[in-house]
Amino acid sequence: MGKTLVLAEKPSVGKELARVLGCHQGGNGYLEGPRYVVTWALGHLVTLADPEAYEKAWQKWDMDTLPMLPQNMKLVVIPESAKQFKIVQSQMKRNDISELVIATDAGREGELVARWIMQKAGWNRPTMRLWISSQTDRAIRDGFAHLRPAREYDALYRSAQARSEADWLVGLNVTRALTCRHNAQLSAGRVQTPTLALITQREEEIRSFRPRDFWTIRLKIGGFSVLWKDSRGQSRIFDENQARTLAKSFEGRQGVITQVNKQYKQVPPPPAYDLTELQRDANRKYAYSAKETLNLMQSLYERHKLLTYPRTDSRYISDDVVPTLPERLRSVMVGEYADLARQIIRTKPLQTRYLVNNAKVTDHHAIIPTEEQPELWRLSGPEKNIYDLVVRRFLAVLLPPHTYEEISLTVQVDGQQFTAKGKAVRDQGWKAAYDQSYAMDEDEGEETDRQNLPQLTRGQRLPVETVQVVPGKTTPPARYTEATLLTAMEHPQVEDKAMAQTLAQTSGLGTPATRADIIEKLFSSFYIERRGKELVPTAKGLQLVKLVPEELRSAVLTAKWEDRLAAIAQGKSSDRGFVGEMRQFASRLVDEVKTSSKTYTHENMTRTPCPDCGKNLLRVKTKNGGEMLVCPDRECGYRRSTLQITNARCPNCHKKLELRGEGEKQMFACVCGYREKMSAFKERRAQSSGNKNDVRNYLARQEGSGQPKNTPMAEQLAKWLENNQSQGK
Repeated sequence: MGKTLVLAEKPSVGKELARVLGCHQGGNGYLEGPRYVVTWALGHLVTLADPEAYEKAWQKWDMDTLPMLPQNMKLVVIPESAKQFKIVQSQMKRNDISELVIATDAGREGELVARWIMQKAGWNRPTMRLWISSQTDRAIRDGFAHLRPAREYDALYRSAQARSEADWLVGLNVTRALTCRHNAQLSAGRVQTPTLALITQREEEIRSFRPRDFWTIRLKIGGFSVLWKDSRGQSRIFDENQARTLAKSFEGRQGVITQVNKQYKQVPPPPAYDLTELQRDANRKYAYSAKETLNLMQSLYERHKLLTYPRTDSRYISDDVVPTLPERLRSVMVGEYADLARQIIRTKPLQTRYLVNNAKVTDHHAIIPTEEQPELWRLSGPEKNIYDLVVRRFLAVLLPPHTYEEISLTVQVDGQQFTAKGKAVRDQGWKAAYDQSYAMDEDEGEETDRQNLPQLTRGQRLPVETVQVVPGKTTPPARYTEATLLTAMEHPQVEDKAMAQTLAQTSGLGTPATRADIIEKLFSSFYIERRGKELVPTAKGLQLVKLVPEELRSAVLTAKWEDRLAAIAQGKSSDRGFVGEMRQFASRLVDEVKTSSKTYTHENMTRTPCPDCGKNLLRVKTKNGGEMLVCPDRECGYRRSTLQITNARCPNCHKKLELRGEGEKQMFACVCGYREKMSAFKERRAQSSGNKNDVRNYLARQEGSGQPKNTPMAEQLAKWLENNQSQGK
């Protein structure tokens, strides 16, 4: 019997699989053992061919060559990773290899990575599939003990291939049509464009918004505060004179308690994390981008093996995972999680009703800790933050509901109605997993004026102590942050009820695995920029949405596509039928762009000519707040940075310095007015580095000398060193 070839998606995963499978013999791009040979891709090694591979005429970006609709899509090896492809192919052609195990990521894209490599390399021997949700040694061994025939995942592959071909047909055709029609670097896509439309629509709502002044009336009565409300329950008065006249009528009066309601309430714990929910919380709490969170999750999954598979859209686990929960709880009995984890594990039986739901588990269950014991000191700060979010949510979902008594009362003063609310916690329940600094979404939705109320009875009379008229202004809808954009992508709002139902039954815009890349693409294409946490469309982004055919802006359309792709993956729909429809759709969109009378204007054009082609360069902002000059000609592609936000700190105010200019004219600048040439900065940095090395050597000698470590001089030097390091010197 020959050896088994194992194909992983990345070198890091491949080397871990090799270690567990006993493959210790080093090769070039693979590792070998007595029974297995493990090799790996570098993500995609094979992709769909560019247009020029089909027809020579398609090499030139010309409106007359559109639409491009090849009958049979071709696969090509990606040039940058051709060396690794040859290594993988050579392993597949070995005479002593009898079968292949697909060990790429267990999902739609992972299946595509493997199948395209196999197809291009000419693999035709028996194939099995490894499908695991964590990278622990136990999960790997168990996965290899329960391999499935690869043919069981053929439908998943057809779905992935149909998605890729549809994106090629629609994305490339519409992108070329827009670019040729408007002589500008413009692009469109089935998920990218509706996502950008969400951001531009919100911006237009904000720009057209006109704030209105309003006033509210509050009384201090019986030691607590009450808020005036009209017969419709509204508290805002839009006429100041009316508000002040009404308020004056309450001075010196008495209030009568007309209603006292006490209601027992319980809030169940939030479900465990899927990728989108985790990205949302990480952005809210730590301002991490969706892409950053995904990368951190990948590290915690692949490298540290502490969390389960990240690219999941499920927030529950299935029954077969329940027996592993005690060991997962024991694994997180470290640091600040230990007491709560110990308390939960003592509860017999475990309360899993908020965590287990077989019907809601898709290809992968929710993100939860593995059985691996963590060494928290090995984690970077951001990794520890993501791990903390997942562990706390895991502990929370195994705890009972949060219960409290809500007290609401109505007070009548001079025939007018006032209200107040109070809350008394009965049992913290799942909220014991969180500290006070972390607010859940449901907390943010609660009224902010809850207060401690005294014991009150109906009919009780209380004197009005103070009357206050509080001014306010109506506010426009908030701009999207990455957290709220992820929510909008997952649950796009539409007016049509039938369409809304379709959206509710699909994954919305994109999938948990692709949303981060879509947002990054909007940044790299200069369609949006970041101001603090807010996402703001650029002039280019605002114009593009109006230039793109209306059908492609629709959130409903792309959701329907995802629905079809899911049906293909389940064997309920034809992939060829779907791709055929996409050909017709692409052709219709190209015709619409060709006949459009709309125009595009470069609002950020400078007078600086491109050194390569002579066209005037465009000034654009980068994702991190810097600036670039970019050539508007797609075929030229020239770009250069003119302003970067660096990690170097201003010696005056300690804010991050901007790096401006080029070559010998480069200089650092700060918003406080500080300026420094690059040559002077390097000299100061070198001198500071020398001083810091002297200090480190002195402190090291103190450590090993047996002398007291907290001498005044040592303390001052340590503080100096710490301050200089914090300033990035």
